[in-house]
Amino acid sequence: MKSSPYGLVKHWSTVASTAPAGAGPGAVGAGVIGSIAGHVNRSSPVSRLQHPGAPPPSMFGFLVGATGMFATMYSTQAILPVLSRAFRVRPSVAGLSISVTVLMVAAGAWLWGAYSDRHGRRRTILLASGLLVLPTVALAAVPDFGLLLACRAGQGLCMPGLLTVGVPYIREVFSPRHAGRAMGNYVVALVVGGLVGRLGVAFLAVAIGWRAALASLAVLPCAGTVLMWRALPDAPPSSHTERRVPAIAGHLRNPRLRRAIAAGSALLFVFIGVFSYVTYRLQAAPFRLGPQAASLVFVLWVVGAIGPGAGKLSDRWGWRQVGVASMVAAAAGTALTLAPSLPAVIAGLAMLAAGMFSGVTVIQLGVAASAEVDRGTASGIYFSCYYAAGALGAYLPGLAWQHWAWPGVALLAVGVLVTAAVILAAPLPRQPPAKHAAAE
Repeated sequence: MKSSPYGLVKHWSTVASTAPAGAGPGAVGAGVIGSIAGHVNRSSPVSRLQHPGAPPPSMFGFLVGATGMFATMYSTQAILPVLSRAFRVRPSVAGLSISVTVLMVAAGAWLWGAYSDRHGRRRTILLASGLLVLPTVALAAVPDFGLLLACRAGQGLCMPGLLTVGVPYIREVFSPRHAGRAMGNYVVALVVGGLVGRLGVAFLAVAIGWRAALASLAVLPCAGTVLMWRALPDAPPSSHTERRVPAIAGHLRNPRLRRAIAAGSALLFVFIGVFSYVTYRLQAAPFRLGPQAASLVFVLWVVGAIGPGAGKLSDRWGWRQVGVASMVAAAAGTALTLAPSLPAVIAGLAMLAAGMFSGVTVIQLGVAASAEVDRGTASGIYFSCYYAAGALGAYLPGLAWQHWAWPGVALLAVGVLVTAAVILAAPLPRQPPAKHAAAE
């Protein structure tokens, strides 16, 4: 009997939440990998559009591929202080190891989205996942900070082939009945990847050095490529126009897409900024935690398991309403991190993570529903802006930290979230643009 993607990700969440107290990332990662391995042979490639009432297609390979792809994206985030010391660079400069990757994701999104419209979602996802292995392995031999940034840029150029294309892929493979939960499962897979990438690198850097720790993540996209080649269902042919400029112009006139861009970009800006520089705060007075202890804040990513629930709520109340509520929760959590209490900081970060993952889940549903043609291009526009904001989030809060310490970082983050929430909540035009209508 086949298991649904929801069942697999629910099992991942159970593995992570039931790990013994004090267990390191290896224990959680081993449980996740074991869960994946148990499902590999239950899936086979399928090319079909899901009919209403039919069970959701199997997407285990896709979820594993997403996990591997995202594990590499922010792999330097937990070791920024280590990079600062190794290359004798300021915190804001060390943050460029994230910014350059995210900027390349933003640039590559324009290419991969349009490529998938014309050559197919499955082919695009497999190609991108396989190419990611090369710059990841190369990180083992970087002698200076410049070459590290070059490898990170190469990683960023490969990632949009899955991250950007994944949103229209889910929209086209799943029926509306299962799309919300499927998008939530996809976000949870990204959470698992982020958790493994951050904690795994932080702990391995102590044992084998940071270069080898970063390069070891190549195992994940390599395994993901193999699993997707064997089991990834194909999407039906997508509608697209032959000329890119009119397609892009039409999407940019879409008010729903513009609001989704503003909301999603704000969430990623704040999420990257806060979690990147909170490690500096936790290693300074009054907390004075060690690098490994400070990196444990990334365990809070497990709250991303609420993604499927947020997707279901959006089916009932609308993605904009759930998105605004998520942003309010994220802003409140960020403000709570100003307290000089470790439990309060942890609680605030948990609220931020919950708001981030629930908000991104429903906003991506809004993006997927914002157009009936050239969905890959629409997704590319969204993710270009989304990851460009993420790149700024890895750098600008670093300047705020250098000048005003943590209050500067927190106040910048709250201001960005409040502004974007107001934009998202603003009334929409009564008549959506032709061919780009979306359900609220």
